[in-house]
Amino acid sequence: MQVGAQLYTVRMYTQNEKDLAYTMERIADLGYRTVQISAIGPGIAPRKVREICDANGLNIVLTHTDVNRIMNDTERVIEEHNVMGCDYIGIGAMPERYTAPEWIERFEADFREPAEKIAEAGKLLMYHNHNFEFQKIAVPGEERPIRIIEYLMKRFDPSLLGFTMDMYWVAAAGADVTEWIGKLADRIPCVHLKDMTVEGYAQKMAPVMEGNLNFPAILEALEKTNCRYLLVEQDTCEGSPFDCLRTSYENLKAAGYC
Repeated sequence: MQVGAQLYTVRMYTQNEKDLAYTMERIADLGYRTVQISAIGPGIAPRKVREICDANGLNIVLTHTDVNRIMNDTERVIEEHNVMGCDYIGIGAMPERYTAPEWIERFEADFREPAEKIAEAGKLLMYHNHNFEFQKIAVPGEERPIRIIEYLMKRFDPSLLGFTMDMYWVAAAGADVTEWIGKLADRIPCVHLKDMTVEGYAQKMAPVMEGNLNFPAILEALEKTNCRYLLVEQDTCEGSPFDCLRTSYENLKAAGYC
């Protein structure tokens, strides 16, 4: 498994070409060799993104791409990922309308064809979870309410939909992280790593191995899956996000993963 950086962590510093180039240089200096492209400036062309990453020895392994473009502009999205040399096309989260019982079936109706086109191109559509996907809802045709993530697992074959499993959000949902690693073992080629601390009753994000998640057990469980990329992400940081990325990298390196 390779350790990478999810650029959402440093999104403030990736909104134009000049900032992106400097940020990628800093990411590479921290030791990272793979990245996920997410929340960068919309005017930066895929070719330029690839050039900047290549110049810094960074391999693009995953994106978060606008769901409307995935659904309505699939061929161009695929071509852009070809340009970037990226095989995994990510959905950051499903729009809220799909979480309603009367609309959940529309997710399959809307994304099956794009998922099939993406698979035919030799790539894989990836779904990134938060905590709300562990909510149980009444799905037509099911005898009892099921979790949204279970609905996705049942309706899409692993060849059509993978999961960018986010360890923090699984824990935030009150679910057992290692149990869900096992359930998704054959469909998590990319995962998000961030830790969880608490302040009073509030949950807070933290660098990997600086909080309360059982990362030795999590990493051991991931060794038994099809996971290829451990992508460090921290949506909110206390202090510099670059310092947070450095701490996560150094902790994973000390554990033998870099």
